Amino acid sequence: MSDWNEQPEEFGESEKEPVTESAQGDPLMQTGSILTAHKGRILHCLTIIGQIEGHYILPSRHKTTKYEHILPLLVSIEEDERIEGLLVLLNTVGGDVEAGLAIAEVISGMKKPTVSIVLGGGHSIGIPLAVAAKKSFIAKSASMTVHPVRTTGLTLGVPQTFEYFRRMQDRITGFVVENSRISPERYGELVLNTGELVTDVGTILDGADAVREGLIDAVGTVSDAVEALYEMIVTADRPPSEED
Repeated sequence: MSDWNEQPEEFGESEKEPVTESAQGDPLMQTGSILTAHKGRILHCLTIIGQIEGHYILPSRHKTTKYEHILPLLVSIEEDERIEGLLVLLNTVGGDVEAGLAIAEVISGMKKPTVSIVLGGGHSIGIPLAVAAKKSFIAKSASMTVHPVRTTGLTLGVPQTFEYFRRMQDRITGFVVENSRISPERYGELVLNTGELVTDVGTILDGADAVREGLIDAVGTVSDAVEALYEMIVTADRPPSEED
């Protein structure tokens, strides 16, 4: 990941002037992120794609989002006074639960305006990532898969193992419920649905369904997401009225 502390010179004389394409090369290649401008406001666009990579390195044939790159990048975005908002583009199949929750927690705790949009898919641990932003969108053609926590490799069939899975699922459910409009009871029903997936438990939601269930705020496009982020920035900058 490039050192964002070295970028002030690349903004030119005006702090509102976006960085050049060459300056954006490294972060775009390494973390799928880019600085851009919209109506004079500097936005950071971050993509979360493929599989969320956790403590184990996935094979090179997999497209991955590495949490050790994303976490410090999010901190730098929060602390960089030039950046006024964060746009998160999501197209992920899920991945490591704790890595995904760590990224989601940082996004949800940011004071700057944040907007997410699900493009293609926001499955599994991608759901907490989508709802972590202050406002969330989903493309009309996108989908989200809600299902229980899974594991790979050797599993011991003992009560302690099942209790561990239950507690991890509770962590995911708690985060999703806290950052969206869905109730814990309804989310649990979607997770344990046995009538939809042939070889699995869970529910697939398209864009309209995700909004109807209260997981996502609105169906929209990238343009809608950018405009919503701009409006949040403008509102945040507006001085409080005397009535407030």
